Amino acid sequence: MGKLIRVGITGQGGFMGSHLYNFLGTKEGIIDRINFERSYFENEIALQKFVKSCDVIVHIAAMNRHEDEQVIYNTNVGLVQKLIASCEATNSIPKIIFSSSTQEERDNLYGKSKRDGRQLLESWASKTGAEVTSLLIPNVFGPFGKPNYNSFIATFCYKIINNETPTIINDSLVNLIYINELSEVFHNKIISKEKQTIKSLVVPHTSSRKVSEIIELLKEFKVQYVDNGQVPKVDLHSFELDLFNTFTSFIPKAYFPRKFTKHSDNRGAFVEIMRAGTAGQSSYSTTVPGITRGNHYHTRKVERFAVISGKASIKLRKIDSEEVIEYVLDGTEPAYVDMPIWYTHNITNIGETELITLFWINEPYNPADADTYFVEV
Repeated sequence: MGKLIRVGITGQGGFMGSHLYNFLGTKEGIIDRINFERSYFENEIALQKFVKSCDVIVHIAAMNRHEDEQVIYNTNVGLVQKLIASCEATNSIPKIIFSSSTQEERDNLYGKSKRDGRQLLESWASKTGAEVTSLLIPNVFGPFGKPNYNSFIATFCYKIINNETPTIINDSLVNLIYINELSEVFHNKIISKEKQTIKSLVVPHTSSRKVSEIIELLKEFKVQYVDNGQVPKVDLHSFELDLFNTFTSFIPKAYFPRKFTKHSDNRGAFVEIMRAGTAGQSSYSTTVPGITRGNHYHTRKVERFAVISGKASIKLRKIDSEEVIEYVLDGTEPAYVDMPIWYTHNITNIGETELITLFWINEPYNPADADTYFVEV
């Protein structure tokens, strides 16, 4: 095994930073993640220690919105200046990957803060021989975004799930990239052996949609999935699947478990487990009392656990959180819970009889690309 690449991410706790941190956690044997805290920018010693610890720094920390645009500009340029000052104070020349924006050329102070920050880093690289790669990034969307801050899609998801009506100010065609795709771009630049000292790259968008198209899709997800429990048509590796996984991340955890409709007569009972507009794989397991299955998470898969006999505890934990969510399901009242992406999950037989669980997942298991990462809940 070669030497691990020590990678630190400023803005690790934000939308893009947390996704990248978690994504790099799936690259075992390649990357050693160096923890970053927001307070480091207010503590010279802590920031210098962080800088000295990194082979690569991905500089994502930035202010996106504020009622005073000058505050955005001053904050973002100031963060770059502090990062450079720490590198100079410690004689460190880590490779820096700078998260910029396609808004660089727009007439707003956020775009100018990104452009001027990039130029400061490039000037530093020219003097020191350090490697600086700036990525000009289009509109980013994905799960766990902050409504009214990270993206208009996060705002729309939040509003539609809460039965509010989003407002279209300008029904334009928007170029988009999904957060997992962007994390892959960052990862490729982190491990790249290319030695060009200074480069600026436009990250290509992966989809383009009108604002009204996105709202209609989200409204359809609300009707089909939230109201009727049906997984809509979301093809593998599609914009629709990425948007659906973004949408479901805004559903309150109290939404689950969902009771099935049980039809009983003198012959017995009938329960419909799954209705989906998309292909998938169905399976079942039996579990003896006291045994736990699972303790893994997925980054893209849509998965349903349906308990039809016995008593189960289903636990979930977002992999960068300590909070554990528990659902107790009993086969006397068959119910299901869907597993959100980036949540490690397990199921335990807490009854005295055999537990029977049906599973549905939107893609057949492929050992070469399992999208299954083992972490204890």
